[in-house]
Amino acid sequence: MKLNDLTAVPGARKETKRIGRGIGSGQGKTAGKGSKGQKARSGGSIRPGFEGGQMPLQRRLPKRGFVNKFAKVYETVNVGLLEKFEDGAEVDAEALSKAGLADACNGGVKILGDGKLTKKLTVKANAFSASAKEKIEAVGGKTEVI
Repeated sequence: MKLNDLTAVPGARKETKRIGRGIGSGQGKTAGKGSKGQKARSGGSIRPGFEGGQMPLQRRLPKRGFVNKFAKVYETVNVGLLEKFEDGAEVDAEALSKAGLADACNGGVKILGDGKLTKKLTVKANAFSASAKEKIEAVGGKTEVI
């Protein structure tokens, strides 16, 4: 087989529809746009969510709840995932991101108490849950709030 023998699979290549090129093309006169109206005009596209001047759905529905813009958003890591580290290691935000356990850590890291820990670690984080602190210290590790 040579490069010049290669052809597209039948049906893979489709000719573009030539609209507005006379009555004989089957797509003449109104060019598949119907007759009149906003969508038939040039540049007559409407933005998503526009309902022809009617009050749009996203404005008809009531707003609910409250979002605190000052809330601290922590990256959460469970105690069970800290098993990845060697015994006696110092675990901080940088070590967690290198290990792939926490992303950018913009708001800080919070350690949660799900899972088992068997290694003695020094964990430095912005926050700890009570059960996480208990599990880390039960094994002989240390917790430090940054």
